[in-house]
Amino acid sequence: MINEEIIKRADLQKIAEEGARIYEKTRHQYEPDNNGKFLAIDIDTQDVFLGNTSSEAVELARKSYHDKVFYVVKIGSSAAEILARLELNS
Repeated sequence: MINEEIIKRADLQKIAEEGARIYEKTRHQYEPDNNGKFLAIDIDTQDVFLGNTSSEAVELARKSYHDKVFYVVKIGSSAAEILARLELNS
């Protein structure tokens, strides 16, 4: 599990903004062939890890970067779809 201290130190707003920017710049490399899969993005290196689930993508990313928080996105989902899901789950 990710250490709570790492999350407390992370700038979540920056991770969200930079991660979204990186995804928008690279999404053509993943869509539509990988729609429904997940990417975990390290915003500092711009390294991207592809998984069938969000957990799998993060696990792959954590093998390279043990002490990071990643931007995770479902490939093929629009920002509106993501926000709608967040609203339904809150």
